[in-house]
Amino acid sequence: METPIIETRDLWFSFNREPILTEVNLAVHQGDFMAIIGPNGGGKTTLLKLMLGLLKPSRGTVRVFNRPPGEVTHRIGYMPQEVTVNRSFPISVIDVALMGRLRTGTGWSIYSRSDRMAAQHALEQMEMLDYQDRRIEELSGGQRQRVLIARALVSEPEILFLDEPTASVDTKGQTDLYELLKTLNETVTIIVVSHDLSIVSGYVKSLACVNQRVFSHDSPEITVDMLEMAYHCPVELIAHGLPHRVLQQHRDE
Repeated sequence: METPIIETRDLWFSFNREPILTEVNLAVHQGDFMAIIGPNGGGKTTLLKLMLGLLKPSRGTVRVFNRPPGEVTHRIGYMPQEVTVNRSFPISVIDVALMGRLRTGTGWSIYSRSDRMAAQHALEQMEMLDYQDRRIEELSGGQRQRVLIARALVSEPEILFLDEPTASVDTKGQTDLYELLKTLNETVTIIVVSHDLSIVSGYVKSLACVNQRVFSHDSPEITVDMLEMAYHCPVELIAHGLPHRVLQQHRDE
């Protein structure tokens, strides 16, 4: 079997002695498009940060390309959940994308020709190249999210981590963005944290449902067992404008 490019073994993480994640065993293979889903507070972002090396496990191991995550950051792109952009600050779209090429000690304005070409290519991938000279304040919420993803792509990563990339984006904008990510997945492994089950299930290749423990499924099918283990309550999906209950109502004992 092909060696995973990301693997966690018996992974635990606690905060103030409270367990956030327990016994996480997860494998991500090259070319995957994995969605990490689960209830608020279940540990989705924590798991992402452990795989990025931004947090250290309380117990167990994380390996990315068979090495500790901190040793392979140059092969990883990351868009955090909450990226604060001062919309009144006079910064252009191309400048935001170029932030992904900043290097320690080089200063703000020292970019090479190859840096600018990489930024333009990333914007083109996200269909934002025509907006490169616009100020970030002039863009819609969905367009700003695309620019921030382009910033994560500028380093030409092999793995792209996205934490709630469609937050505050309307339904059409979400669909358009996932269409772009589907194309991008032809060359980049993608892991996305999302709460929108109805959108991600139509685009991803595998799922990891997180609620302290992790239940993974090597297909985009959201199973009743997976949701019941993770959510412990009735869950409804919206399909074709109509709600569909995927878990049975719990009866009070």
